[in-house]
Amino acid sequence: MSGAAFNGYSVHADFDVPVVMRDGVTLRANIFRPDSEGVFPVLVMRMPYGKDFPLASSLLNPNFAARQGFIVVIQDVRGRFTSEGTFLPFLNEHNDGYDTVEWAARLPGSNGNVGMYGASYMGFTQWAAAQTRPPHLKALFPVFTWADAMDGANLRGGAVELGVTRNWTMQNAMDTDVRRARLTGDPMQALLSMRKMAGELDTMPTRGYFETPVTGFGRRRGMDYYDMFDESVRRRADTDYTRISGVVGSYDELDFPAYHIAGWSDIFLGGSIRNFTELTKRGKAPQKLMIGPWSHSEQGERIGAIDFGFASSLSFINLQSDFFTLQLRWFSRFLRSEPNGIDTEPPVQIFVMGANTWRYENEWPLARAVTTPFYLHSGGSANTLHGNGSLSAEKPLDEPSDTYIYDPANPTPTLGGALLMHPVFQGGPQDQRPVERRDDMLVFTSEPMRDPVEVTGPITVTLYAVSDAPDTDFVARLSDVHPDGFTRNLTDGVIRARMRNGLQNESLITPGQVYEYTIDLWATSNLFLPGHRIRVDIASSNFPRWDRNMNTGGVYGEETSGRPAKQTILHNQQYPSHILLPIVPAR
Repeated sequence: MSGAAFNGYSVHADFDVPVVMRDGVTLRANIFRPDSEGVFPVLVMRMPYGKDFPLASSLLNPNFAARQGFIVVIQDVRGRFTSEGTFLPFLNEHNDGYDTVEWAARLPGSNGNVGMYGASYMGFTQWAAAQTRPPHLKALFPVFTWADAMDGANLRGGAVELGVTRNWTMQNAMDTDVRRARLTGDPMQALLSMRKMAGELDTMPTRGYFETPVTGFGRRRGMDYYDMFDESVRRRADTDYTRISGVVGSYDELDFPAYHIAGWSDIFLGGSIRNFTELTKRGKAPQKLMIGPWSHSEQGERIGAIDFGFASSLSFINLQSDFFTLQLRWFSRFLRSEPNGIDTEPPVQIFVMGANTWRYENEWPLARAVTTPFYLHSGGSANTLHGNGSLSAEKPLDEPSDTYIYDPANPTPTLGGALLMHPVFQGGPQDQRPVERRDDMLVFTSEPMRDPVEVTGPITVTLYAVSDAPDTDFVARLSDVHPDGFTRNLTDGVIRARMRNGLQNESLITPGQVYEYTIDLWATSNLFLPGHRIRVDIASSNFPRWDRNMNTGGVYGEETSGRPAKQTILHNQQYPSHILLPIVPAR
């Protein structure tokens, strides 16, 4: 069946096919295959969200792939929906992934070559399987996936990713709790359990996120079986656990072609970029990276409050390829040796916001970008967007410092950004002016751009700061201020003072002493148009995305009450607080 007249195979589907793991636990999968003689490559997605629900077909429709000559396996991971066992996030995906890949390679009609695909946790299940090196696994397509759960999934800069961890815990506990209730034989128990969990989710924005201490959230709801988050807090400095729950520590062992998809407003942007750059350095297999303007939950033309244009959508990238076809081109190249040229195209494709255009690049970070410091300045009153904070490439001389009071009882709130939270909190670019009117926010803004200025690459902020507390947080945000005042957030980051030297070197600070803090804002690509201004915001919370630092220096994750902290940001000749911007020269 070849040639222009071929319109695709008919599809045969089998549901709830048992797959027995090495320890005897049976997982179940749906299989979609071409209804034809011959052998075909196999695509596997392993997911905890229900193989029979619409999400299973959202990133790659299995019928579409089967019509194009692929066998598609979509499996419920251990302890989820139709699969047996107990769901313990991260811990069983390595061996179960290996066993599933090797089983899939032996399916009738398989050509023995297996690829894995999927987003978020389904991206992690790809990396978990890859770490075990199944002989028949040949290529990966991870979408919106972390590298280190302690830097972007469960924690970020030492702060707790409260927004995602609490919401994700409750959503996943619903299936587990209903499964337990069914064992009673009383259908009413399952219904009551579901209602209880739904109620907890409904009150997450007003109650759940505010509950202290951070640890024990699940146990306080009778979820004794679900301690993934508490485990990550307890083992935050454990490199073995970091390896189990992410990809870092395994790069030297990985030699799989991988196509990495990321979004400028995705919560796992930093991890996706890190996976690409680390594997590219090693040069063992082709790697590709695509970064669009997307968030974790939005991949259309409108992300947050901004319409980036039809060509920005993940469905029809640059009006050149739909996302389904892009994935199948990648797998066709490495699972059936089809010379379609995808591996010879430039390795990086990025969407430049502001210009709202796609562009190919030969590397990441861009070799031609010039890392340029922009320094914080003020007359000592940078509080709020109406203060006298400014931002420029001129080094500061003798300037007064800025101060603000951070009170965990009234934290600076989350407004947009790289979120994966309760849907009340809308992610992506949002107008930041409502939070910039607060006194606990320092705002530093450049003069309007005379010519277009492109910022593309990694972003870091260096702060020289003093706190009167033994522990606290500092948050930095980069934004594009439009001529009408609309302030479009681009990227942000956080550092917990006690973790300033890394999770393995936790130490409290001495109140009143100057410390240097490096805040990783990950990356962005944005063209600041003429008349637009560059803005940096400094605060000490972004709640409830990140948990509130209680400023007491108490046991990590176990504090129940806090105290206000007086924060002082220095920007003078000795302590030149600044942001590093990768400026791309105009061509």
